[in-house]
Amino acid sequence: MRLRDALLDQAVHCEALGSPFMARLFQLLADRLRPDAPLAERLFSWEGDLSPSGHSVPLRLAGALHAYVLKSPDSKLAHAYPPHVVEDDVLWEAINDTLKGEAEFIDAFLNNAPQTNEVRRSAAILPAALHVSDHFGLPLTLSELGASAGLNLNFDSYAVRINGDSYGASNPALTLTPDWTGPPPPDAPLSISTRRGVDLNPLTGAGDAERLRAYLWADQPERLTLTNAALALPLPPIDGADAADWLEDRLSRSYGGSTHFLFHSVAWQYFPDAVQSRCERAILAAAKRATSAAPLAWFSMETDNGAGGQGAKLTLKLWPGEIVLDLGRADFHGRWVNWRLGSRIC
Repeated sequence: MRLRDALLDQAVHCEALGSPFMARLFQLLADRLRPDAPLAERLFSWEGDLSPSGHSVPLRLAGALHAYVLKSPDSKLAHAYPPHVVEDDVLWEAINDTLKGEAEFIDAFLNNAPQTNEVRRSAAILPAALHVSDHFGLPLTLSELGASAGLNLNFDSYAVRINGDSYGASNPALTLTPDWTGPPPPDAPLSISTRRGVDLNPLTGAGDAERLRAYLWADQPERLTLTNAALALPLPPIDGADAADWLEDRLSRSYGGSTHFLFHSVAWQYFPDAVQSRCERAILAAAKRATSAAPLAWFSMETDNGAGGQGAKLTLKLWPGEIVLDLGRADFHGRWVNWRLGSRIC
């Protein structure tokens, strides 16, 4: 997939995810960007897979442009971005001028892969954790793969509003309001023993909050509001490490008296095959050691190309007992959740 095809493909995804401005941005880049300067030449000559399953070059570029808008609110580009509404020619002129005039800034931003740490994915993670807590009746030890800044590791500080009822924290730092279909989760108490995550490139350093904000889409201000609320909480520890190395060590430890709740959301697809295999072996080995006093739960929210590519598949596996539950599907950005599990795990 070359650059123009990747840009057009990303435009389709953004339209489906409720961002007409981003769809328009990528369409303009696909139609008008030319390799007429060193920065553009770098983009056109980028090797490997340019799609979100690979280097995600379109989202790198969009993130760089939005990062410039956020740091330069009086710039020509900022005045062409939402909430402002301008004609295509005006928007393109601002984009083109920025790509050439701010090439050093854009070029440096392109070096890192996108990490959105979409907090609305907790609209599926939190209900899964409520089921696990209700089923085993124990505090949870949390482990997240591909945790980025760790915003979703704080899901117990959030609430999900479903059909007028609130589930989760009684005094939430933020409330998620997905379009929910299906039965609600149990209104179970949540107690967290410890929490920790892993990421190859954790976004927990100085300036990383601005990078997270840059990967949000300019015509979706509600995402920025939720992210800012999540960033206001103390961030959990995130280790910079290979997921398999970290998980093998993490699962070798004893967490008696708590349920080890392992989870990941739209992260697994980015792990190399060898890392996926090692993670699965480590989980299955830990599953054999699970007891009623130290159970294991594995929740995944991942793409599977099912349902015509609509959203991610939600799966929960529990040990002891080797219970495998199809929880349904959820939008990649947590806008909707189609939940299949009843109020209790049998």
